[in-house]
Amino acid sequence: MAMSASIFALIFLAALLASSVGNAGASSYLAVMAVFGLSPEVIRPSALVLNVLVATVALIRFRRAGLVRWSLVGPIALGSIPSALLGGMIHLPGSWYRVLAGALLIFSADRVARQREVEASAIRPLPGSAPVLGLGIGLVSGLTGIGGGVLLGPLLIVRRWAEPREAAGASAALNLANSLAALVGDPWSVGRLPPAFSAWAAAALLGGMIGSGLGARKLAGKTLRRILAFVLVLAGVRLLVS
Repeated sequence: MAMSASIFALIFLAALLASSVGNAGASSYLAVMAVFGLSPEVIRPSALVLNVLVATVALIRFRRAGLVRWSLVGPIALGSIPSALLGGMIHLPGSWYRVLAGALLIFSADRVARQREVEASAIRPLPGSAPVLGLGIGLVSGLTGIGGGVLLGPLLIVRRWAEPREAAGASAALNLANSLAALVGDPWSVGRLPPAFSAWAAAALLGGMIGSGLGARKLAGKTLRRILAFVLVLAGVRLLVS
């Protein structure tokens, strides 16, 4: 009972923090489930379905705020959706999954912690290689169960292809597309969702509604991003040493 309550609270917090910057929280859900020692067979589909729920809420909020630029999302999604579908069909051995997911969580923590503001006057056009970038993001998304937004958002900001709130809107859209594609690639995985999943889903939806509502108006501050980065590092290390 105590573990269930802890997972519920942590998923709520993860969804709230992640959705405030346009992410659906998959890397954080991976972190929560890894900390409690759940198996990769449960972690991946659980993270993907939670991602779909929160990404849907976040996309609606950011779209209503006029922060989803389809000319930015489209070229990247062109490459990411088919590769996420392929990644969803591939089942990595448990040890490989832990290494890949653990390294990704630590990388994501670094990107989240370093996320910064970009002046509108400094925005550059998206390069023609955007679909190729999407291929890599989508494949990692499908293999691990993340939606890709935690990789895309910081990339858009660091390369000055979008302002932070536009990057958040793009991340929400790509998270939804990639997570759906990965689930289509492995539809039977939803049969491995644990009995407590309905409670996790409720926690994620509640956190996503609150976080995306805040994020559509104002990005989360440095303190919140650093807390999220700290959780990601802990979980990444937990996966790598398990």
